[in-house]
Amino acid sequence: MTTSSPDATFSITELSREFEVTTRTIRFYEDQGLLSPERRGRTRIYHKRDRTRLVLILRGKRLGFSLGEIRYLLDLYDHAHDEKPQLRELLNALSQKRAALEAQKADIEALLAEMDSLAERAKQILGE
Repeated sequence: MTTSSPDATFSITELSREFEVTTRTIRFYEDQGLLSPERRGRTRIYHKRDRTRLVLILRGKRLGFSLGEIRYLLDLYDHAHDEKPQLRELLNALSQKRAALEAQKADIEALLAEMDSLAERAKQILGE
């Protein structure tokens, strides 16, 4: 497996090891239409494009995007003659994700403060 060669190909096992995901996960992404390896009989042959898409899928999952959102962004990239619309969509999606995470963070901080307050009150009642 040589990622620098434009004609590089990868087996499902190589990709699963490289990205520390199961082969089942990769097949699931294929079933969802996110990856489309070449088939030689029952063997899947993944090309650089598939590897790049897997990188983007995994990054999207880490950022909290659903597979549908990831598919939408990948499809924009596949069909775009100009990257600007895709980048605008990406920025918009990132902004929405960030706002949701900031709201969750505020909720968590409020809950932690409430827990601290409750624990302090319980200690006072116990005389500690």
